[in-house]
Parts: sequence; structure tokens; C-alpha cells
Amino acid sequence: QSCAFCNVSTENGFDVMWEGTCIDDANLVVFRDRDPACEHHFQVIPKEHIPSVRQLRKSDVETLKAMVNVGHQLLEQLGVESTMRKMGFHIPPFNSVGHLHLHVQALPYKNFSKKLKYPIANGFKPFHKGFSWFIEVHQTISIIQQDRSVGLFPC
Repeated sequence: QSCAFCNVSTENGFDVMWEGTCIDDANLVVFRDRDPACEHHFQVIPKEHIPSVRQLRKSDVETLKAMVNVGHQLLEQLGVESTMRKMGFHIPPFNSVGHLHLHVQALPYKNFSKKLKYPIANGFKPFHKGFSWFIEVHQTISIIQQDRSVGLFPC
């Protein structure tokens, strides 16, 4: 089965803006979103095929942290204030590609319909997130560090 994100390159039509070169981030690549919700909207992906946020486990925490670090570095280079940054994942079946991809966005959204695609549902004890098809990366890390799985319902 072919995965478009397993073959990310400019030759394959992606607007690649960064590719890892050191040991901490060599497994990552970043490209601009083809239908950006914000002025700056890109995807950080691992080169290794991970189907979705649902398959993440405790052993993936370092990969997630590296993805976040790269996202922040690129937003910093673009002059985006920390309070105007949003990073997260769509949860299947609400994802468009079956390969883990971290949405990195510089707010505000272009319009209200774009904003609707990325709802945040804060958790309530003992949950890190509420009912939502989008999860912020810090929520994801908290959940998998506790050896739990990400889903649409509170987790």
C-alpha cells in the first residue's frame, strides 16, 4: 500500500521547507500544508511510517518532542509569537492521510471554517483531553507518557 507521506520530496510535489540532519531530528521532514488554514501552516512528519496518533506509545515520546522542537524553531524563524502557535494531530477517522503528521500553525486562522477543523477540547480529571477530533501535541505527550492511547473520546 502506497503512502504519499512516506515519499515526501520536492520531486514528488511537496513544498519541503526543512529536513533533519542531526541525530536528534534526522528522522523528520517538514513541508508546507497544501491547503493552509493560516498564513504559516506546515506538517512535521517522521520519515518512518506511523499510521496515526492512535498508534503512538510511550516509546514515541522522544520523537514527538523532536517534532515539537522543530515546529517551534521554524515558527521562531518566521517571527511567530509563542502565544500565536498551535500544534496538534487529527484523530482517525478525521485525518486525511494515514501517516502521522503534526500540524504546526501560526494563528489566526484564515476564516471560521478553517478554525472548525482544529477544535481543542481540554480535559477534566483524570482526562488530558475531552471529546474532539483534534488533539494538541502536549495533550498527546501527556497521554502516551502514562501508557494510554489517544482517541476521540476523553482520554
